[in-house]
Amino acid sequence: MNIQDIHLIYNYNYWARDRILIAASQVTPAQYEATAAFPYGSLRSTLLHTLDAERSWRHMFEYGHWTPDLLEADYPTLPILEEAWLAEEAAMRAYLDRLTDTDLQRVVAYAADTGTHRRRILWHCLLHVVNHGTQHRAEAAAMLSGYGASPGDLDFTLFLNERGT
Repeated sequence: MNIQDIHLIYNYNYWARDRILIAASQVTPAQYEATAAFPYGSLRSTLLHTLDAERSWRHMFEYGHWTPDLLEADYPTLPILEEAWLAEEAAMRAYLDRLTDTDLQRVVAYAADTGTHRRRILWHCLLHVVNHGTQHRAEAAAMLSGYGASPGDLDFTLFLNERGT
């Protein structure tokens, strides 16, 4: 994995996220907050969890520790969440812009939620952030489709096709 590949998968990550946010803008506030049969519950909770994880991992990469969890009460509407996510995207992109191929091989040491100490290669962690987002975008897409607001296909190959690559 090299930094060019990391930039590509993060471009995909934000492309797919944007498709979810566009679809989410088509649902009612009640649908946005409605309880659903997914691990994080509502569409809002699922999106907030995805943003929170991205933010926490970036913070851990840069500063060596996790951030406190984002609180749902601080993100009552989609526009507020979207604004925060765009700010996080800018911070993540700035972080990625400072990395080199050599940096991607460094070991990141951290404690998991369970207290277990882990050591991972940075590019593995960066890939995990995108993969984690894929998991929860799929859940959000299912909820949105149920509300009649499908985000459409989110496949990596479609992203590549749209880029002409």
